[in-house]
Amino acid sequence: MELRHLRYFIAVAEEGSVTHAADRRLHTAQPSLSRQIRDLEAEVGVPLLTRNVHGVELTPAGWAFLDHARLALSQVEAAGEAARRVAQSAKSKFELGFLTGQELAWLPAAMRVLTDQMPNIEITVSSKYSPDLADALMSGKLDAAFMRREAHASGLEFVRVATEPLLVFLPMDHRLAAQAAIDPRELAGESFISVSNIAPMLRIAIDGYLAEQGLDIRPSHEVHNLTMAMSLIASTHSVALAPTYAQSYLPSTVITRPLTGTPPTIDLVVGYRTGNASPILELFVSRLPDLALP
Repeated sequence: MELRHLRYFIAVAEEGSVTHAADRRLHTAQPSLSRQIRDLEAEVGVPLLTRNVHGVELTPAGWAFLDHARLALSQVEAAGEAARRVAQSAKSKFELGFLTGQELAWLPAAMRVLTDQMPNIEITVSSKYSPDLADALMSGKLDAAFMRREAHASGLEFVRVATEPLLVFLPMDHRLAAQAAIDPRELAGESFISVSNIAPMLRIAIDGYLAEQGLDIRPSHEVHNLTMAMSLIASTHSVALAPTYAQSYLPSTVITRPLTGTPPTIDLVVGYRTGNASPILELFVSRLPDLALP
């Protein structure tokens, strides 16, 4: 006796007709279904159905068999679901974080590295500020993150994957927009947008560069995210310094120009917790050179 025999019998019993069961439920030929029911009755050893002009009716033996057939199928379905749940819980998981905006450039390559050798891996992706990524790594909520080299992040290792120059962001009708490259001294006296301490490493890079250039520039506004920065640049006719990846947020009214001389830079790193023994993390870290940009 096979499971299909039980399914066929239940369909016929519930439809009250071999024809209806074949057409509506099983999508099979009526003669084939009739043969399967006869084979089942032969194996059970007693008639389960009686035929009449209106269709079929269950015999007393058929009613008894129907209850057990339904129970058997439900147990088989439950067994399958239990197996799937166990397999799902056993699936390898990897929690990957990104400094907001960096996922646009790095997520496709990171996914390829992870799934090429582990096609059944379950990857969860989140986007946060870099200090929040560091906290999540230290607490074990993330396995790895594309982030800044945060200063106060004990127990984390960092691998550089890119070094980004900082560019000048300014309105397209700004007086400096006509220049191919901007001398940093020309930023003096301009309304200046800077990042808040929500991005401490970027703020350090900007402030350090301005100090090296002998510029005492106090921000007119401090922003928490790049979208706000672009809006303020356009609406207040201000300028800002930001990493190259911020060009992904450019509205049509804002452009970028490089700085003359040696520009300030900031590293993008992949951070991970030293004590994380995940074999997936070990694989991912070993493949980071495949991701790195020149």
